[in-house]
Amino acid sequence: MGENGKHCYPAAAMEVTSAELGHTAASKCYDDDGRLKRTGTMWTASAHIITAVIGSGVLSLAWAIAQLGWVAGPAVMLLFSFVTYYTSGLLADCYRSGDACTGKRNYTYMDAVNANLSGVKVQICGFLQYANIVGVAIGYTIAASISMLAIKKANCFHVEGHGDPCSISSTPYMIIFGVAEIFFSQIPDFDQISWLSILAAVMSFTYSAIGLGLGIVQVVANKGVQGSLTGISVGAVTPVDKVWRSLQAFGDIAFAYSYSLILIEIQDTIRAPPPSESKVMRRATIVSVAVTTLFYMLCGCTGYAAFGDAAPGNLLTGFGFYEPFWLLDVANAAIVVHLVGAYQVYCQPLFAFVEKWAQQRWPESRYITGEVGVPLSLSGSAGRCYKMNLFRLTWRTAFVVATTVVSMLLPFFNDVVGLLGALGFWPLTVYFPVEMYIVQKKVPRWSTRWVCLQLLSLGCLIITVASAAGSVAGIISDLKVYKPFVTTY
Repeated sequence: MGENGKHCYPAAAMEVTSAELGHTAASKCYDDDGRLKRTGTMWTASAHIITAVIGSGVLSLAWAIAQLGWVAGPAVMLLFSFVTYYTSGLLADCYRSGDACTGKRNYTYMDAVNANLSGVKVQICGFLQYANIVGVAIGYTIAASISMLAIKKANCFHVEGHGDPCSISSTPYMIIFGVAEIFFSQIPDFDQISWLSILAAVMSFTYSAIGLGLGIVQVVANKGVQGSLTGISVGAVTPVDKVWRSLQAFGDIAFAYSYSLILIEIQDTIRAPPPSESKVMRRATIVSVAVTTLFYMLCGCTGYAAFGDAAPGNLLTGFGFYEPFWLLDVANAAIVVHLVGAYQVYCQPLFAFVEKWAQQRWPESRYITGEVGVPLSLSGSAGRCYKMNLFRLTWRTAFVVATTVVSMLLPFFNDVVGLLGALGFWPLTVYFPVEMYIVQKKVPRWSTRWVCLQLLSLGCLIITVASAAGSVAGIISDLKVYKPFVTTY
C-alpha cells in the first residue's frame, strides 16, 4: 500500500533476501533466491522469443534468398535455425550453476559468463552484448520509420499514381517512433512487458501472413515461379558485387535468428521448478525456432518466387506491391506495433544493467534510488499510482534519444541489418554458449564432443567475418550518395 491507501506499481523487480523478509527460501510469494515469485511459462517465454526473433529481419529474407538462389538460400536458413536451436539449448543449461533445479541462478547473460568463464571474457561479453543491443535498437528504429513512411507512400501512390515518386523524408517518422519508445521504456522490467510481447507476437504473425498472401497472389499473377538456382546472376551485377551481396545475405539471415543475447533474461522470468527452467526454455526454443523457421521459409521463398532477382530489400516497404493499398497500410502498421515491443524486449537487459550498476555505485543518492509517486487516476485519491524513478526516466530517455539520432544518420536498412547479424552471431550465439557448456559439463579437451563443438564455433566465426565484410562494403557504398538528415525514400 502507498501513502493514503494508494496501490503503487513496483518501480523494478524487488531484490530482497529471504532472511530480510523472514520467509523460508521458497514460499507462496517468493522464489528460492528471495525474489518475488516468477510466473513465466513456456508460452510467455515463446512469446518473448518470437517478439525478439520475428522482427524486421523477416522482411529482408526474400532479398537474401535472391542473392543466394533456390538451393543455397533455404539451405542457409535451415543451417542457421539448427545452430540457433542447438546453441540456445547449451545456453539454457547455464542459467543455473550446478544442479538444474537448485543451483545458483544467473540472472543475466553476463552473470552466466562470469560464473563459468570469468576473467576478461566477462568484459568482452558485456561489451558485445550491450553494443549489439544498442545496434538492434538503431536497426529497429530505422525499420519502424521505413514502415511508417511506407504507409504514407502507399496512400500517395493510390491517389497520385505509381508514376509519382512520392519522395518523403524518414526523419520525422524516426522522431515519432522515438517519442513512443520514451514512453514505453518507462516500463520497469521484463516481468511487466509480457502483455506487450504477446501483442507484438500477434502483430508479427499479422504482417508475415499479409506478406505471404501478397506473394502468393503475385506468383499466380506471374503465372509461374520467378528466380534461379544460383540467385542473381553475374551480369546483372558485377562479380565483386555478387560476392558482397551473398555475404551480406548471410548476415541478414543470421540477424533474423538472433536472440541469444537476451535468452538468459527471458529464462529468468520462468516459474521455479519443477520442471527445471532449462527444460521449459528448451521447449520454448523448439516452439519458437520451429514457428519462425516456418514463417521465414514461407515469406522468404514466396517473396523470391514472386519477384525473382528483383526482390526488394524489404518485402512490404520496397513496393513490389502497390495494391490493395489499405492492406499494405495494415501490414506496415502491424510492423510498427511489433517493433515497439521488440525494442523493449531487447533493451530491458541494458536498462537493468546500467540501473543496477548506478545503484551499487551511488547507493545513498536519492536521484538514483528515490521514487516519486505519480497518480494514475484523475481524482488523485484512493487510486493507483506509478512509482517513477528519476534516474530511470532520464537515463532511458537519453538512450532512446541517442539511438534515434544515430538512426537518422544511418538509415540503411539492409546493410545495417546484415552488420548487426554478423557482429552478434558468432560471439553471443555460438562462442560463449559453447565455451560455458564445455566448462559446466566438464567436457574433456580433444574428446569427440569437444572437437565437434570447436569445429562448430570455428565454422560460425568464418561466416561471421565474411558477413561483416559484405555488410561494411554495402554501408560504404551507401555513404557515397547519402546526405545526413535529408535522405528521402
